[in-house]
Amino acid sequence: MENLTPRARRFLIPAQPEGLSVDFVNTRYWRGTDAPTETFSTIEDVLAWCRDSAGIPASMIDAFRARHLRDEETALAGAIALRETLYRLYLANVERAEPDKRDLTALREYLNGAAPRSELSRVDGRYEWGVDGQHFDLTSLLSPVLWSAMELLGGARLSKLKRCANDECKWLFVDDSKNGSRRWCSMSSCGNRAKAHRHYYSKLD
Repeated sequence: MENLTPRARRFLIPAQPEGLSVDFVNTRYWRGTDAPTETFSTIEDVLAWCRDSAGIPASMIDAFRARHLRDEETALAGAIALRETLYRLYLANVERAEPDKRDLTALREYLNGAAPRSELSRVDGRYEWGVDGQHFDLTSLLSPVLWSAMELLGGARLSKLKRCANDECKWLFVDDSKNGSRRWCSMSSCGNRAKAHRHYYSKLD
């Protein structure tokens, strides 16, 4: 039987929507508070997100662990650096500001390290991208985020990107509402909180 080395293997990654990269930057929330909530406390948190949200197969994550988890702090810092680079670029667009050239340079470097999508397959009613088994570094695991970012930054939906009107939240979202009037990341959280706040102060008047 042929002994397949990691370099000879291929993996299938489900095609993800443009919004995946927005979900990624929102893994840090309540950015406007003194103590933002960080969901990436360890590299295992990042790997769990890659599996559950980005569709990275468990076999690819296991291969990454075998090769690259000797320095977990560096891997974690790399994931957070990518997330914050994307957040700053997206926020600049929301605020109609010029992006920092350093962030653009960093994103280009990340994109150069993304796994190339060499094959498109139809599996169980959905599309999946084939990637070579030699790509086991962190940037490759986060390739779906980078593919999503490319599609969002270069597409028409970029103009719909907004920041939650709650200054303590600062989550980003794509406003696909019919009249483009959405203000909150979620009406059930920040929206209702703002309504309750207005109601409270109206009673004081």
